[in-house]
Amino acid sequence: MRTIVFALLAVAVACSPGLKIIGGYDCPPNSQPWQVYLTFNGEPWCGGSLINERWVVSAAHCKIPASNLTVHLGEHNVNVEEGTEQRIGAEKVIPHPDYNDQPFNNDFMLIKLKEPAIFNECVKPIPLATRCSCAGEQFLVSGWGHGNPSVLQCLKLPVLSKQQCVRAYGSRITENMFCAGFMKGGKDSCQGDSGGPIVCNGELRGVVSWGKGCAEQGYPGVYVEVCRYTAWTKHVTDNN
Repeated sequence: MRTIVFALLAVAVACSPGLKIIGGYDCPPNSQPWQVYLTFNGEPWCGGSLINERWVVSAAHCKIPASNLTVHLGEHNVNVEEGTEQRIGAEKVIPHPDYNDQPFNNDFMLIKLKEPAIFNECVKPIPLATRCSCAGEQFLVSGWGHGNPSVLQCLKLPVLSKQQCVRAYGSRITENMFCAGFMKGGKDSCQGDSGGPIVCNGELRGVVSWGKGCAEQGYPGVYVEVCRYTAWTKHVTDNN
C-alpha cells in the first residue's frame, strides 16, 4: 500500500486492486519469514514486518482501528491454505507521534499482536537496522500488493543517493527517508506493498512508504529510514 504522491499510492493503497511490486519475481516460499500481510475487515490492506513475538512494524499511513486489523504470518500464496499461516488480531496500533501525511514524514507504525506469534521456519522476527542506508547498497523489497499474482513478490533494488532522491521529489524528502530503485523506471514497489520490508544483510532497513506513481521514469520509491526509529521502538515496546 505505498502512497503515491498526487495519486496516493499508500494511504489508499489497499483500495485499488492490481497494484503490487513491478518487475519482481516470486520469492522462494517462506524465504522472508518476517513478512506479514495485513487485512482490514478481511480485505487486503498493507504489509509489515515481525520484529518480535508481539510486535510488527508497518507504515503510519496504514493506520486503521486495531479491532479491524488482522495480521497474517507465515503466508506465501495468500489465496491458498498452506498450513504455515498464523492469523492474529491486533491489540494496539501505534503510529509515530510525529507522523505527518504531508509529506509522509515519520511514516512508521507499530502493531501489537493480541497473542504471541509462534516462531518456526516460516515465522521469524527480523532485527531493526543498526545503521542507516548508503547509496549503492543492494536491498530486497517484498510484498503481495493487490491482485494477481497472489504469491509473495521480491525485488532487488539499489539505494540511490540523497541528491537523486531530492532531484526527484524536492523538499518532500526529509532525513527520515531514502530512495531506492531505478531512475529509468520499470521496477518498483507499488500500492498495496505499503508498510512492507526492505531488507539488507538480515536487517530491516526500510519500510515501503510512498512515491509518484509506480515504476515511473525519474520517480523512484521512497522508504522510511528504519535506523532513525530504533530508540522509539524500544520505548514503545518496553512500555506497552
